[in-house]
Amino acid sequence: MTDHKLIDRARSGDADAFRKLYEAHVDRVYRLAFRMCGEDDMARDMTQDTFIRVHQRLDQFRGDSAFTTWLHAIAVSVTLNGLRKRKRIQSRESPLDESTPHAAPDAVRAEPDLRDRLRSAIDGLPEIYRSVFVMHDLEGYNHREIASALDVAEGTSKARLSRARSRLRTALDDFAPEYA
Repeated sequence: MTDHKLIDRARSGDADAFRKLYEAHVDRVYRLAFRMCGEDDMARDMTQDTFIRVHQRLDQFRGDSAFTTWLHAIAVSVTLNGLRKRKRIQSRESPLDESTPHAAPDAVRAEPDLRDRLRSAIDGLPEIYRSVFVMHDLEGYNHREIASALDVAEGTSKARLSRARSRLRTALDDFAPEYA
């Protein structure tokens, strides 16, 4: 059954139809949320919040674009809002280990592996760049879908992806200086 038929049935109160929509799209929404926030628990929460919002606003889906585009726009919005909320909360907290002595500056530090550095570099991107990078390079969305989901022009999506890649090259240049 197509998404549009399931949507029509779900709008009329068919819980089974909404469940089928959920099952068809939950994995991709979770991957998107996980790649944006980097934490399993938070990604699960963002996925759940996304589908709650979709259920509440299903009547607002006009069908002008694909359901997946509308769904993923909601997922991006929910995840970005969740990340902002977490930052606000964390800015009010003080670290428990403030009294812990810091390592001596001469201490030898092992170089972390590339995967950890890459994850850290992606997490360090500004949200506007990180969301485009994750959607395009990690999740495979095209610029038209990204532009629609983020409500920006396609050229803006392309420019943000270019800037994200440039920042990642700079952050990781010690691993492969020939690409910096």
